[in-house]
Amino acid sequence: MRKKRKFTKRTKWAYIFIAPSMIILTIFVFIPVIASFFLSFTEYDGISPPKIIGLKNYITIIFKDPLFWKAVKNTLFYVIFTVPLGIAVSLLVSLALYQRIKFSALFRTGFFLPTVTSIAAVSVVWRWIYAGDRYGFLNYVLTKLGVISVIQDWLMQPSTTLPAIIVMSIWGGVGYNSIILLSGLQSIPDSIFEAAKIDGVSSWEKFWYITLPMLKPVMLFLVIMSTINSFQVFEQVYIMTSSTEYFGGVLYSALTIVPYLYERAFKRFMLGYASALAYLLFVIIFVFTLIYMKISKFYEE
Repeated sequence: MRKKRKFTKRTKWAYIFIAPSMIILTIFVFIPVIASFFLSFTEYDGISPPKIIGLKNYITIIFKDPLFWKAVKNTLFYVIFTVPLGIAVSLLVSLALYQRIKFSALFRTGFFLPTVTSIAAVSVVWRWIYAGDRYGFLNYVLTKLGVISVIQDWLMQPSTTLPAIIVMSIWGGVGYNSIILLSGLQSIPDSIFEAAKIDGVSSWEKFWYITLPMLKPVMLFLVIMSTINSFQVFEQVYIMTSSTEYFGGVLYSALTIVPYLYERAFKRFMLGYASALAYLLFVIIFVFTLIYMKISKFYEE
């Protein structure tokens, strides 16, 4: 009996401190998630009562909505290039910062600045860089270097809109990824590198056989988180293509899943349809995460 009272006394304050967070999570996360799942089986415009229509939203999206598959294609293209290239660039930056060069702390701060800057602010700056006139920074530089002779409107051409957004996203993610990788590098014992040096191991062999294997857990974390974030890309696409006649770029060349979901929910007020889109996105992310984890487990074995 005494043991039970001791357990209650020890844990009651824990429950008290956890309660506010759980209440907030329940109100703003759990309840909306459950409500969204219910709405995905309804026709709902936000005003009239929801009308249950079963799997109609899912069937329409998968079999009768070519714009959804356009968004899926663009999203996959974005993920395939943003995730590996972003991590590769971040790895190079983290390796450079790890060398304890002069002013390395200043460089770390500089690389991390895009991470703490609002995505909206960053996107506005990059819109100026890609501006389709002689005042656009990219056009100015390429013209002065003689690379191009005609001013290009990078965000108004279907072939360049999405690649332009990918470049911006890679730049914006380098800071966070580099800091995570740098912490992983610093966790590797120096004795391992010293032993390798004594054995006459080359720099490339140290990187391939020591550094990369030791960074696998960190890189797996970054791959999963970067994949999830890339599938959920919204602000970059929305802001960078907001000046175009078509939502998501000319001919929907940069339309991804979340901006498409936003357009259906808050411009056409198809909230039930948008909820179904959200759960299909969840399934896609879940499947990709499982694939990554299976591949990682296979290579570990």
